Amino acid sequence: MGRNNLTRPSEFILLGLSSRPEDQKPLFAVFLPIYLITVIGNLLIILAIRSDTRLQTPMYFFLSILSFVDICYVTVIIPKMLVNFLSETKTISYSECLTQMYFFLAFGNTDSYLLAAMAIDRYVAICNPFHYITIMSHRCCVLLLVLSFCIPHFHSLLHILLTNQLIFCASNVIHHFFCDDQPVLKLSCSSHFVKEITVMTEGLAVIMTPFSCIIISYLRILITVLKIPSAAGKRKAFSTCGSHLTVVTLFYGSISYLYFQPLSNYTVKDQIATIIYTVLTPMLNPFIYSLRNKDMKQGLAKLMHRMKCQ
Repeated sequence: MGRNNLTRPSEFILLGLSSRPEDQKPLFAVFLPIYLITVIGNLLIILAIRSDTRLQTPMYFFLSILSFVDICYVTVIIPKMLVNFLSETKTISYSECLTQMYFFLAFGNTDSYLLAAMAIDRYVAICNPFHYITIMSHRCCVLLLVLSFCIPHFHSLLHILLTNQLIFCASNVIHHFFCDDQPVLKLSCSSHFVKEITVMTEGLAVIMTPFSCIIISYLRILITVLKIPSAAGKRKAFSTCGSHLTVVTLFYGSISYLYFQPLSNYTVKDQIATIIYTVLTPMLNPFIYSLRNKDMKQGLAKLMHRMKCQ
């Protein structure tokens, strides 16, 4: 029984963004609107794409799936955070913590694979437009979608199984606002060499595969666009990629800063980078894609008109 208590604590304590009682309600007032805006904004993107026949293309198909995953992503983290803002205990059970970590890793990596699929779509559309319909067929889109879900979920399962083997015999206080991999790993008093090696090898491969696809796709796009003689043609080609590039920069910029560093360097200050890609990026995605995309603007306008008429 004692051994079980050492290896698997019954619960963890999430310190959150601040331990000061006077900060809890203001933080709740900040993150509740962020959550609602994220869910409503991404839901509107999904409904606009599904209801407009002009948006029934591979690019918008992947965008609708990305919006769905973003809703799931923030729902894994923010509701529990909101509860803790108003709770005195701020506890999370061991099994709930591992479950949260599993879906956080799974949905986060699914985001990156969907961004890669969208980059491939833009590459084919710009560099090989005459064969676009043939290459980006329904079968190809389904295959990319299956890979975007299966690889992250297998990756997440591996890390949860490794985390479950760790011994926690010291503090059960997590200096974070959710059960992220590295803050939990810092609580272990057993050797986590295998876990760290897995993160830096298998984890790096899983993250870098979609990132490499994005880099290669945009390098090919850049080479193709530079060959276009007219400035108007270049602007038109780049305009179809602007929204996607903005999201990719926000997503990968914060992740690379946070995770490509030794575990010992992980501090509370890294919560800012975590907030960017777990909370702010999913909230900003609908605005980025709707404000910088003429077709999405029209699709959302049509959706709003239908909703008013009903």
